[in-house]
This record gives sequence, C-alpha cells and structure tokens, in this order.
Amino acid sequence: MGKLANKSEVLYHIGFAPERLRGATYALLPGDPGRVQTLAEALGPAEFIATHREYTSYLADLAGEPILVCSTGMGGPSVAIGVEELARAGITHFIRVGTTGSIQEKINLGDIVINDAAVRLEGTSTHYAPLAYPAVADLRLTNALVAGAQAAGVTYHIGTSISSDTFWPGQERYDSFTGYVPRRFQGSTAEWRALGCTNYEMEAATLFVVARAFGLAAGCVCGVVAKRTDSEKVAPTDTYAQASAAFAATVKEALLLLTKKAGK
Repeated sequence: MGKLANKSEVLYHIGFAPERLRGATYALLPGDPGRVQTLAEALGPAEFIATHREYTSYLADLAGEPILVCSTGMGGPSVAIGVEELARAGITHFIRVGTTGSIQEKINLGDIVINDAAVRLEGTSTHYAPLAYPAVADLRLTNALVAGAQAAGVTYHIGTSISSDTFWPGQERYDSFTGYVPRRFQGSTAEWRALGCTNYEMEAATLFVVARAFGLAAGCVCGVVAKRTDSEKVAPTDTYAQASAAFAATVKEALLLLTKKAGK
C-alpha cells in the first residue's frame, strides 16, 4: 500500500480531505466538471464536496455505498494528478466515464465503448512506466461494465482505444485551425482501424498505466458522440444526451454488482 494522507489533510489539487469520502473506495472520473453532479445524482442522493481547478467532486450514495464522482479535465497529466491524490485519499477503484469518437463502422452514435486496453499515444504514462509496459484495464471492473451494459440494455462494444495527447493532430483531425496534420499521424486512423482499435479518447492509457503501476484497479467506459467513419463533427445534443444516459446507466449497474448491492 502506498502512502495515505491523514484523514484531515486537504489534498492540494482535488481540494478536500480523505474524511470527506466516508470510506469510499470507488470513484467515477468524468472529464467535464459540468457532468459531475448529473452523474452523481444518477447513482442516488449526492452531496457536493469541493471544486478546485478541474477537479469538481460529489459523493453519491448508491444503496448505502459511498461513491465518489470527481472530474479530471482533459488529458493525461490531470488524470495522473487526480489518481495520485485520490489514491492517497483511499480510492482503490477508478472508472473513467467520458465521451469518445469511434473509428469502426459498426460503432454508432449513442453507443458505448468499454475499453479493455489503450494505445499509449500520449506521454504522461511514460513518467510511470516504460512504453513496453501495457495499458490494460482491470479485468473485474471491465467484466462488471459489460454486465452493467447488458443489465441496462444499452448497445456496447469492447475494444482498444487510442489515447492521444491532442484532440486534433494525434487523432488525425483535419478540421483544425490550420488543417494540417503532421506526417507521422497522416493515415494513422486507417492503421488503427485495421489493427482493430475502436475509438479515440485522451485519458484511458494514462489511467490504466498509473493505476496498475500503483497496484490499483481501473476501467473505462465512453459514450460515442462522434462517428469518425462518417464525419469529424460531434453529434447533436440529443445524441450526446443519449450517450450520456447510456454510460450513466451502465456504471450504475456495474457499481451495484461490484459493491454487491444488486437486487437491493
């Protein structure tokens, strides 16, 4: 076990002390601070804990089990900082809950993707383990997310994400300010597709590597809000809402299973 913080110690970035968690060991990690309250309230009664920088936190009561929902902002560095401090606060299980762009024709807008591994197309994870170290999700959390999606009746896919440090060049998007994509990324989407990768996002690889290096557990579920085989545009608000509802229902069912509260 790593170095835990004192119960009353306010951790610098997340802005709260471990005692505020009431013994919670599970955390949902959306990127957007604006998504935290809605996601927490989808689990059950929820109370605001703190907001500091990109880290907005609520504590939800899921059938008597405290569940933390804490935003991380976008990209690997802020995820790693969040995991470092949340681990010191006693969190041992992390589930990334976010949005994504699919690159396989069979994965449609509003579906969810459960990532069991990630391509390390980012740099943060290399500060924790060499590139030869795999970015893989925890099997128990992944299986629970699959069971949760089935129980919620949502359309899901399982696969490897590409975790990029950038939203435009690293994901081979040409709708940027210049429209230019560096040579090393040109044609990369077709290659990742041929290799069976399912989606682009920006956080899973960092989360998987850091959690595993720490001896902790991590999983990831994303709602599809861009279908890159059709367009680079993000889906309209109704589709975004559909994807958000799908991943919220999935994580709720998964957490009920993981915390042995199913059926209560």
